[in-house]
Amino acid sequence: MPRPLSTIAPEWWDYTTLDADLLADAARLTARDLEQLSRPGFEVVMYDTLEEFFLAEALEYIAAWRQATPDNPVGLCGPIGPTEQLPLVAQLVNALDLKLHDAHFWGMDEWCIDGREVSPDHPLSFERADRELCLDRIRPELVMADSNLHFPAADATAYEASWEGVRCALMQGGQGEVKHWAFNDPPRRCGQYADAPPTPAEYRALGTRQVELHPLTLIQNARTSGAGNIPLVPRHALTVGPKQTWLAEQVSIWHPGHHDNPFGVRLSALMISRGIADASLPMSLLADHPNVKFSYWRGGIKSCDTEMH
Repeated sequence: MPRPLSTIAPEWWDYTTLDADLLADAARLTARDLEQLSRPGFEVVMYDTLEEFFLAEALEYIAAWRQATPDNPVGLCGPIGPTEQLPLVAQLVNALDLKLHDAHFWGMDEWCIDGREVSPDHPLSFERADRELCLDRIRPELVMADSNLHFPAADATAYEASWEGVRCALMQGGQGEVKHWAFNDPPRRCGQYADAPPTPAEYRALGTRQVELHPLTLIQNARTSGAGNIPLVPRHALTVGPKQTWLAEQVSIWHPGHHDNPFGVRLSALMISRGIADASLPMSLLADHPNVKFSYWRGGIKSCDTEMH
């Protein structure tokens, strides 16, 4: 039986093309049900307050970076969204006098216009946010050299090469409404993918690259970063690939409740827990990664009950 068309954008793949019974199962999950989805290789963690939540997220940076030594450089790949942890990271590094000279940082993604990465002067630049919210707040005698900072570029050669010889202890991110990590969006429904999305193996083989963004991603980023001004959001971006993701020892996804919605934070967890990998919901591909953690703020889980506004 052919897969249904997306109810969001019929010319694209996305989670609305999945089996209706699976979607219904996700909507029925309670917060307690979510906690029960943990299995070997997939951990679900709950936090009662936002303060605990963002502090725990920041502490993951510290735990990763403090492993770095001259003979064993260690880094992490970090997100834009959530961002509330980033100033806390800088505060912790400064308070602990943690020298980061052997530590590395990979930016996850960047906007792309006319085939080129945007400059840090762009109001939505992710590199700019990483620097202003975190890296520039670390004391100069502690922060790593610029040569240890790696941001995606249109020519991804240097970025991808930077993953060689440096251990990535952590890839940390959030979940977008299209259920992506970084900008690993589902593809258009055309050509060889007109009848079925890429297989998990095909999608996992993708490296750092330029992508066309799903319409839902444009809407979300306008809502969260541009006050709803959709024309402000570029239609293309550069993203770390699954190939690099599988080099990370752990993938840690944080759900504060304001990036994806109550249904979405249930659906991706259910699919990973059940081992259902489908490129129409890219986050589900993490079902095949050996070490994935989902962290939730309890207050952001809410319910999937119908409620008119």
